[in-house]
Amino acid sequence: MLDKIKSARAGLRKSEQKVADAVIEDPDACVQSSIQSLAQRALVSEPTVIRFCRALGCVGFQQFKLRLAQDLASRDAFFYQDVTAEDSSRDLAGKLLDGAIASLVQIRNQLNHEALELAIELYENCDRVELYGSGGSAVVAQDAQLKFFRLGKPAIAYSDPHIQHAAAALLDRSALIIAISHSGRSRDILRTVEIARGMRAKVISVTATKSPLAEQSDVCLSVDILEDSDVFSPVKSRLGQMVVLDILAVGVAVRGGEQMLEQLARARRAIDFKFL
Repeated sequence: MLDKIKSARAGLRKSEQKVADAVIEDPDACVQSSIQSLAQRALVSEPTVIRFCRALGCVGFQQFKLRLAQDLASRDAFFYQDVTAEDSSRDLAGKLLDGAIASLVQIRNQLNHEALELAIELYENCDRVELYGSGGSAVVAQDAQLKFFRLGKPAIAYSDPHIQHAAAALLDRSALIIAISHSGRSRDILRTVEIARGMRAKVISVTATKSPLAEQSDVCLSVDILEDSDVFSPVKSRLGQMVVLDILAVGVAVRGGEQMLEQLARARRAIDFKFL
């Protein structure tokens, strides 16, 4: 939740940013606060606190406090630590694994299940899927293609921005695109989505809450994991993006029933001969 607040802060109203700053400054005190005391500490009104909570996907202040408390509790067990050149192999392995586990715990706690249901419905109603990602997110898009093409509809991933733009211009209302961006502020991805929406294609984004990409999407599957400040560490946001897309793909497969299971089995049998 703290990372989600930090990611969403720039997209909040100025009064809501004051609430965000108060929570970030002392999250433990916030968990113990009433809505009145938090409003006083942030120098805002109580309705502003409610709007802040809703902007983060919470029904109200109590749900926000619960999610924040869960976040703080999980960080006691697993947390991010920067890798240094002086670390032993044991130390760096522990740090990287703890960071990866912490990322997955964050995804579990922040996942918007209503948005996930809507995303599954968008897939069920489309005829084809195109996945767009650049840089580290391009790897995520390619990984997702390996899952989605088995679900019975054409699925292709594009990483080159020029091809993304051209491909988006050839879509129609029966198409679904999945746009992946950690920051949600990539000009290339935003332009691609703009073109796709102009062709009336539906858009699912896997990105930061309240980012420009999230705002342009029909459904946003939020991944609010801060980038690593440490150049030695892998990007933990990539792991979060992959897990969210795994959840979406499995959700589609489960909803497909016996017919989907048979289809997946056919795909597996087609490559059985390649293994000893």
